[in-house]
Amino acid sequence: MTLDDKDLDFTVWAIMDVPAGRAYEAVADPGQLQQHFTMGGAQGRMQTGATVTWEFADFPGPFDVTVAEADPPRLIVFDWGHPSGEGTNRVTFRFEPIGIDRCKVDVSESGWTASAEGLRSAYGNCMGWSHMLAAMKAWLDHGIQLRPGMFR
Repeated sequence: MTLDDKDLDFTVWAIMDVPAGRAYEAVADPGQLQQHFTMGGAQGRMQTGATVTWEFADFPGPFDVTVAEADPPRLIVFDWGHPSGEGTNRVTFRFEPIGIDRCKVDVSESGWTASAEGLRSAYGNCMGWSHMLAAMKAWLDHGIQLRPGMFR
């Protein structure tokens, strides 16, 4: 890889103690997503071809999210603006059943530039998606909202 490549990516994951369909809905349904992630609000269901809006109480927004593919209950793929303001990054959620009432949720993000700024942004989003999965697990498994006040 050379320093001008734009194909850095990462994947984070967590095990949820709910069926894959329930975890999928926690991301696809805006009412559920704002219970654990988009605390400033979410408008629009994550479905193929849709552009939805996410707002975070602790980061400037709103953010437009363009859904490339939604295949319930296993996959959501979307594009959103790169923090540099140039281009987009692709995010892929995979929901893999583990037995009857558990699933593994992976989040991958690609489109990062191999530069100091690109790496800082990628590390920040890697932390953000890791936190999102932890907050989603706490909300799905225990009804607890972890995100309020986490970044402010």
